[in-house]
Amino acid sequence: MLPVRIALAQINSTVGDLKGNANKIRKAIRRARQAGADLVVLPELAVTGYPPEDLLLKPFFIEDNLKALRSLVDETRGITAVVGFVDRQNDIYNAAAVLHDGTWAATYRKNHLPNYGVFDEDRYFQRGTRVLVILCRGVRIGLSICEDIWQPTGPLSTQVLVGDAELAVNLSASPFFAGRRSERLQMLSTRARDHTVALAYVNLVGGQDELIFDGNSVILDERGSVVAMGKPFVEDLLLADLSLRNVFRSRLLDPRRREEKRNSPLAASNLDLVELPPIRRSSVSRRPLPHRPKPEELDEIDEIFRALVLGIRDYLGKNGFRSAVVGLSGGVDSALTACLAVEALGPENVHGVFMPTRFSSDRSRRDAQDLARNLGISFRVVPIDPIYAAFLAALKPLFRNRPADVTEENLQARIRGTVLMALSNKFRWLVLTTGNKSETSVGYCTLYGDTAGGLAVLKDVPKMAVYALARHFNRLRGSEVIPLSILQRPPTAELRPGQTDQDTLPPYEVLDPILQLYVEKDFSAEEIVQAGFPKDRVRQIIRMVDRNEYKRRQAPPGLKITPKAFGRDRRLPITNRYGL
Repeated sequence: MLPVRIALAQINSTVGDLKGNANKIRKAIRRARQAGADLVVLPELAVTGYPPEDLLLKPFFIEDNLKALRSLVDETRGITAVVGFVDRQNDIYNAAAVLHDGTWAATYRKNHLPNYGVFDEDRYFQRGTRVLVILCRGVRIGLSICEDIWQPTGPLSTQVLVGDAELAVNLSASPFFAGRRSERLQMLSTRARDHTVALAYVNLVGGQDELIFDGNSVILDERGSVVAMGKPFVEDLLLADLSLRNVFRSRLLDPRRREEKRNSPLAASNLDLVELPPIRRSSVSRRPLPHRPKPEELDEIDEIFRALVLGIRDYLGKNGFRSAVVGLSGGVDSALTACLAVEALGPENVHGVFMPTRFSSDRSRRDAQDLARNLGISFRVVPIDPIYAAFLAALKPLFRNRPADVTEENLQARIRGTVLMALSNKFRWLVLTTGNKSETSVGYCTLYGDTAGGLAVLKDVPKMAVYALARHFNRLRGSEVIPLSILQRPPTAELRPGQTDQDTLPPYEVLDPILQLYVEKDFSAEEIVQAGFPKDRVRQIIRMVDRNEYKRRQAPPGLKITPKAFGRDRRLPITNRYGL
């Protein structure tokens, strides 16, 4: 049995850009063919982008997606391509097309539709009921799509035990969150090892609204060991020569497999075996593959950093923006946001604005200016005290000399939001908001003020992770681009004299772990107290989280980097009396 040369085309699709996505797929097929690949695999819904959401409710979108797929068929002369698309037959299906040597040879429809977290595929798709094995160059290949492979007894079991598949191919669009790569790799290794099957997994890469797809496509042997790994957070074409002799040999030596085949309740009635005719070989000579360096190992903070950079770049680029504006306060959140924007867009496309009032310190101005100079971005100062004074004067008769409170604080934040949005309208700079997950959780933010903008970069980043990412950026640059004074000073909004965050909030070292247990892990107050946190503090934080859902609902979209982010992951009613 000759080795099979497989190519995994880890592309960055854009939802709805059917022509652009088809061109990316076409180029990937050409590159794979030129490299002598027998089989090239594209990600889940590569034609439409993922997730297309309610575009799927438009019949003309489904038809245009099918036209885009058909335009690719002739491109597959001399190679076999497996491409994710939306299939239609009475209903619609999340599907994979097998395009073989200029023909549409077979179709697989996703069996398991995820309906949890950010996924709601049951809203759109019908479940597939058939399992597919293709016979390509003498190799039996089982196809599946994303969630199918996460099921221990999913289609792969039938493909291996009934269809004798030697190679499993999975098309995926698996969103990133911290720790997901290792979790995913462990699962895939288990599937390969448990089924004694080689496994090729291709994942989407790129940003789509709140979601970030990390790539990290992988090819594993029948022992679950990594043969080749795709690059993280960038497009990549992963090539490998797979010898499947050891799959057959290992199965011969495993008596459990014969027992499983004898006793398996799996029936062959839902298995389709499609034999692909021999390909008319192209003129491309198949040279040995060059050595591929092992991708660098990323720690959690580096993964989050790269994910946020990719999310910013694609959110702006795919929505037609070239530049961003950040309100620089002299604090760590706005500093990190500016740094991430520079990494994503380049310093020439990032604009910093410092908007002082009577409560702003010289230290804040100096830190903001030093940061901007270190980054090489434009820096503007727009004093808002005259505007603030005008507001106070206009409202004075209505307030009837009542003492100052959060009203006056929020006015400053809203003026700053108005200034930034004015710059956005005038110069087409997208406003990047700077609030972090800790603040957003407990409502320590101002509607139409610091929440005003187009993208909330740190919306899913807890405060302690903000500090870790800021120090990581300085290490990457080899200098204190973010001034040390920003990292050392107590966090403050500077909306009243001598204000610090801890006037209102618990220390972030205490707040963040409680929020993680309550927001991300759904622990009850009693369970959090049992974990060692003070009861009064826990009740205070939970009350703050629950009563600020209305603010989060009105905030801009934010990039997801934790297992449970606000928005698509966590959909709670605003009017809600459950709990404390």
